[in-house]
Amino acid sequence: MGFMPPLTVADALSKIHKKAWVLPAIQREFVWNSDQIRTLFDSLMRGYPVGSFLLWGLEKEQVGKFTFYDFLTDYHELKAPYAPKANVPKGANVVAVLDGQQRLTALNVGLYGSYAEKLPGKWMTNPDAYPRKRLYLNIISEHGDEDLGISYNLQFLTDSEAAAEVDGVRPWFKVADILDLGNSGPAIMSQLLTRGVTDPAYQEAAFAAINQLYDGIRNQQVINAYQEESQDPDRVLDIFVRVNSGGTKLSNSDLLLSMATNQWQELDAREEVRSLVAELANGPGQFKFSKDLVLKTGLMLTEAADFQFKISNFTQENMSRLEKGWEEIRASLLRAARLLASFGLSGRTLTADSVVIPVAYYLHAHGHGEKYLTAGAHAADRAIVRTWVLRSLLKRGVWGSGLDTLLRHIQTVIRDATVGNFPIASVESVMAARGKAITFSTEEIDDVLELQYGKPRTFAALAILYPGLDLSQQFHEDHIFPKSRLSRSALTKSGVSRDQLEEYLNRVNGLPNLQLLPGVPNAEKGAQWPWEWMNGNRFVSAAAREQYRAQNDLDLLPEDLFGFIRFYDKRKQRLARRLFALLDGGE
Repeated sequence: MGFMPPLTVADALSKIHKKAWVLPAIQREFVWNSDQIRTLFDSLMRGYPVGSFLLWGLEKEQVGKFTFYDFLTDYHELKAPYAPKANVPKGANVVAVLDGQQRLTALNVGLYGSYAEKLPGKWMTNPDAYPRKRLYLNIISEHGDEDLGISYNLQFLTDSEAAAEVDGVRPWFKVADILDLGNSGPAIMSQLLTRGVTDPAYQEAAFAAINQLYDGIRNQQVINAYQEESQDPDRVLDIFVRVNSGGTKLSNSDLLLSMATNQWQELDAREEVRSLVAELANGPGQFKFSKDLVLKTGLMLTEAADFQFKISNFTQENMSRLEKGWEEIRASLLRAARLLASFGLSGRTLTADSVVIPVAYYLHAHGHGEKYLTAGAHAADRAIVRTWVLRSLLKRGVWGSGLDTLLRHIQTVIRDATVGNFPIASVESVMAARGKAITFSTEEIDDVLELQYGKPRTFAALAILYPGLDLSQQFHEDHIFPKSRLSRSALTKSGVSRDQLEEYLNRVNGLPNLQLLPGVPNAEKGAQWPWEWMNGNRFVSAAAREQYRAQNDLDLLPEDLFGFIRFYDKRKQRLARRLFALLDGGE
């Protein structure tokens, strides 16, 4: 291992784009966020060190034996979160980056690419939810970001946002343009004039800002690296694990995936896992399951002796078992996700991702294929699984601490079950023995009754309360009395007295004022009063209307706004009685 001559950022990225530097398959994904990228560029502009790098020099005879990846350039949280496979030219030596991937990728995104993450409050399916943004420097701003501790005003902006003018000045300089400047003198002045920075009061600071960026990217040799020359992959893997297992640099699941990538014989572990994660995110329910969950599911389904994420479990035997069972692991997890989606759950409403692991194990261990999801013969069993899943999600703390031990006991019960259905009694028994009982005390039921609109457990509570709903459609939490009609100003205009306002407002988002509605009827209902909507043309017959009214406890509806508090309190009492019956209340 030897120290390499230091490089500028521009020279290092040039090697990346010439495919002289690549990523080994044992590397994890890019995980930095936009704030971390901004902070790194701020450090460069301020002349701070950016840490050392560890490289692996591979001779051309060894290159063909391994899988490599390019550095990510245009990051898209949904569509392109992963680095693509590298097409390394035959007969070429390459350098693989063992430590420093996150920093180099961040530099590459900032100088050559873009960053697209979901905007808060927008649905994943909204085409405008992931705007493409590039890194820009505000050359006339004197303030950075105090929360991040950065001095320069570096922001990820869309091109239209960056084109905005302030008093005839275009202050946003695209960081990528620093690579095209001919020099750090006249070329910078030309940029200032082009952008309308003619006021001497601004010129000096603007020139200094661009010059600092130029110096940090193109002049200062801040990339200091050591290069391992051994061609022994086991030695290199050992170095990689040692370097990346300290602190919080690399999670244990990343290490497991690294081992699998290196040891699988036929399949590419990284490609298989990332493909499955993407398919789960884009499939029914749009579940954002992690690589950790996928790998833990794999260890459980392949009956590994221990499926905790420990280095001692990263054995050749476990890795071989994972590869051989991968197709069934993949199919079972996808099937389990579709089953959860049929219960009405989604990435938004699933409060504990780990619940999918025992569901996948049950489907796998008992040989339940695709027919299980829809066949009438399995309807009763699906209802049992649904009840267990929803109760475990509604109960606080079930899927938190002690997860691996809990999964081990559930695995044993499911594997040894002789009954044809999901062994719910035995599963709940071993859960209770581990302090994870899913029965509810009076206090816990009172806690459920106080759930509010949009809170993590609210969907599960409504789904338990109204089991007759076909939740295979996309359902939303809906305010029975519209929220917009119960604002302070709206209530005042409607004639609600001042001394009753708080009583109304305190009940607006409460569970007794909520129901589950499919997406289209929910949109159609809008801000209608509940009695207007119930008497509208949504129902095919009077009998259907009355059935819906009874099933959803809407027979308590008043004729006007002034009966809201009585309706809310009566419905709460009815929900309480039902929850006591459903959740074994009082134990």
